[in-house]
Order: sequence, then C-alpha cells, then structure tokens
Amino acid sequence: MDTILGPLYTAVSWIIVQFHSFYSLIFNPNSGAAWGLSIVSLVVLIRICLIPLFVKQIKSTRNMQALQPKMKAIQERYKSDKQRQSEEMMKLYKETGTNPLSSCLPILAQSPFFISLYQVLSHIAQGKTVGVIDETLLQSAQKAHIFGAPLAAKFMDSAAKIESLGASVTNVRVVTIIMIVLMSASQFYTQRQLMTKNVDLTVKTPFMQQQKMLMYVFPLMFAVFGINFPVGVLVYWLTTNVWTMGQQMFVIRRNPTPGSKAFAERQERLRAAGKLVEDPAVVEAKQAAEEARQNRQQPKRQTKAKRQTGGAPAAGGAQNRTRAGSSAHDTDADSAGSGQGGTKKQSLEKKDAQEGKGKGGASGSRTAKSGQRKGQQRPKHPSKK
Repeated sequence: MDTILGPLYTAVSWIIVQFHSFYSLIFNPNSGAAWGLSIVSLVVLIRICLIPLFVKQIKSTRNMQALQPKMKAIQERYKSDKQRQSEEMMKLYKETGTNPLSSCLPILAQSPFFISLYQVLSHIAQGKTVGVIDETLLQSAQKAHIFGAPLAAKFMDSAAKIESLGASVTNVRVVTIIMIVLMSASQFYTQRQLMTKNVDLTVKTPFMQQQKMLMYVFPLMFAVFGINFPVGVLVYWLTTNVWTMGQQMFVIRRNPTPGSKAFAERQERLRAAGKLVEDPAVVEAKQAAEEARQNRQQPKRQTKAKRQTGGAPAAGGAQNRTRAGSSAHDTDADSAGSGQGGTKKQSLEKKDAQEGKGKGGASGSRTAKSGQRKGQQRPKHPSKK
C-alpha cells in the first residue's frame, strides 16, 4: 500500500508542513496547537475541494428518494427474473440521469486522504520519516501534545509506548474517549437531522429505513474503530464530522427537500417575509377554509340534566303537559265509567265545594290549583265516609 499511495503520502505531508510553517509564526513549532491546527486546516482544504461532489451527492440522494416507488414496483414485477430486474433498473437510472454511487462520492474521495494521514501519523509514532517530513519535523511532531495526549498515541497503546512519547496513559485515554464520544454524537446528530427534517414525509420508501439504520450504525462504527486511531486521526475525523454537520444544516435551511418538514418551515419563513409568491387559487382556498373555520359555531356547554334529557330545554314542560293530558284523560274515563253513581258523585262534589268555601278562599284556591296540577280525584264511597 505504501508503494501505491506513496505519492499521496507526500502530498498530505507537504500540505501539513506548509500549514505548520504558517502556524509556527503564531505558536510554538513543537506545540500541539501548531500541529493540531495544521491537521484541521488540512480537513478544511479537502472539504472545500469536495463541495462540488457534495452538491452531486445531494442531487443524487433526492433522485434516489423520488425513484424508490418505481424501483420497488420493478422489484415486485420482476422478482422471479433477476437479470430483467437489473436491466430495468439500469434503464430507469439512465432515463432519469441518476447514479446510485453519487451519494457515496464524497466519502470515497475523502478515503485516500484519510488513509494517507493515518499512515503519516503512524510513521511519526514509529519514529520514521515520511513524505517531506524529515528528522527535524519528525522530532517536533513527536513532542506535540493535544490536551496532554501525543498526536501519534492511541487508546490501545501500551504504557511503555505512551511514556516514550512523553505522556501518561490516563491523559491519552481520557482525551481519546472524549474525542470518540464527540465523533459519534456529531455523526448521530447529522444523520438524525437528515431523517427528521430533510426527508419527504409523503413517500414511505425502503430508503428511509436504510437511512434510519445508518443513523445508529455509523456512530457505533466510530466508537469501535476509534480506539485504534491515533489522536491526530481523531482530530481529523472529528473536524470532518463537524464540517459535515454544519454543511448539512446550511443546506437543509436554504435548500430543503420538497415535501419535508424543513421545506414547510422555509415556506413559512418566506411567506412571513413577503418573498413567497403563491398561486391565487391556493390563496383563495386557504382564505375560504379559514373563514369556514371562524364561522363554525361551537356547541354550547350543557348541564348534566340537559344532556340526560337530550338537550331539549322544553322537555320538562312537554312532560308536564303530557302528564296533565293523561290525568284529564283518566278523569274523563272515570266520569264516563261511573254509570249508575253519577248523581251521587255530583252531590258529593257540591258538598266538598261548600266545605272548601267554609275553610277559606285561600285554601280553596290552593286546592283548586292542586287539582289543576294533579287532576280530579275520585271521591270516596259513601259507605267509607
């Protein structure tokens, strides 16, 4: 591998040395600040060069999301013929101008630089010159520490090797663990932000499930492999993760995926600022819906008694009228059915009326009112009087 990537080792080491020469004017040449900032600057330079590939990645990812329903239909249609399925897939990619590998281009393009930096730092840890780094620069890089951890030290290194680099095992392991946690957290947040804000929620595709799986797989991979990375490589990878997170936040805010939550938020911001020109038909439909919502009458709150009677306020009066009617009907039936005792009933009624007058008009009125409410009662039989 050293033979194949030898020219790239030279290029990476030359870039680091140039940045180190610049930062040596501000910081101590043997300090971790000078060498650490050189690595950070290397990352920034590489990511700036990869911006065109990142734009292609965004377009390819969105095209793949839009093609997921068609791809699923092809898989269902030709599930028994794998060759025809592949031909139809390639035909679909060609018609839409989509390249499935475009979404992986930034990672693939960055991998050689990552491997080269890893090998350069490994050579420094072993005390070997590499690329344009000579003996003087090698000794300077070995003396560089970031928060007490040498750039070439690893979490799994032995105590003797770490002490030979002028550090303690505790410092190295604490620094590496913190960097690994930050790497995993930044990767998880970046993937979660993509899934929750920048995915078309109107289309449910297997692509979304794949992205959700990667949201948990990538941070786990960083945690597992990070313990074997030198501190300088952890600085490199943490910097590139932070860059990716910020770059994606910018893209999601300025150019979100149509149909996503971020797209709806951007439309609201533009509408509030008066920069969004909407279709008049859509505006009229929204206004009509808003007017209908405002004119809609809410049901009045009813008491428990009204709810039990079905909410009719005159239910009690109707019930009283029904009861009065039934009482009058009973009275008529009794009067009609008296038959032979009609004369006796009339004489008894006259007698009761005379007794009521003797007790007082008020009592008679109350009796009359009571009779109106309760209905006429059947007089007692003369033999029981």
